[in-house]
Amino acid sequence: MQIKNLMSTALITIDKDQSLADALKLLRKNKISRLPVLNNKELVGIVSERDIAKKLGSSKYESMPASRLHVSSVMVKDIISVPQTMRLAEVAKIMLENGIGSVPVMDEDKMVGIVSKADFVTLAVDGEYDKICTKELMSKDIKSVSPSERLVHARRVSIDSKVGRLPVIDDETLVGMITSKDLMRAFIDFRKKVPEKYQKSQIKEVLVEDIMSTNPRFVTKDTCISDVARIMMETGFNGLPVVEDDVVVGIVTQTDILRLIAKLEA
Repeated sequence: MQIKNLMSTALITIDKDQSLADALKLLRKNKISRLPVLNNKELVGIVSERDIAKKLGSSKYESMPASRLHVSSVMVKDIISVPQTMRLAEVAKIMLENGIGSVPVMDEDKMVGIVSKADFVTLAVDGEYDKICTKELMSKDIKSVSPSERLVHARRVSIDSKVGRLPVIDDETLVGMITSKDLMRAFIDFRKKVPEKYQKSQIKEVLVEDIMSTNPRFVTKDTCISDVARIMMETGFNGLPVVEDDVVVGIVTQTDILRLIAKLEA
């Protein structure tokens, strides 16, 4: 299958000179995690929730509102794109090798679509994916935080580990999840509520438990990948903790499913 048969053609874009506040509105309204960035209709970058959370949480910009920061100051400029005729396995391999969540799809010099890990996950809802269990894909190297740790620490773990979703674990028990989206919104809401002169000291008092989502969805080691894919599609989650006997034993992500698809489609 060629990537043009999987890509999304409903392109939601933003201009490089628009503000991060504008980007946030588009991300929320359309329930997406990244935006192609244009300059005079030419593709010049990609901006994601994780990029914005990283920027807004940095000490250099900690007191600057999102409305005063331009998309161009956050976007990734080194764009990796693919032709619309490229095969699925080849695109998946490019995304895996470069650690990226989406790629613009081009027809010569024109962007005609975008494909993300979430699009690939839709391919794993039936067929041979019914016969593959989570334990065959999951990572046991779990990056997590505790509910009593600071928000700024969770941001640093997310950035250093290059993950957009962290299980919140208390005494080995899963009690919540915190995502790049949660971090991004928390920093924005904090700036709106706390006067600028108090922000530097009070941001250190915001804890993970203050913003984490509770009662998180999870799977077991024996959950089939097709069911994992369905849950991801239903919830929009890009990763699910794997729990056995109330203990978190791993995590399965869109990247794991993308790696499987690349192998099976090759």
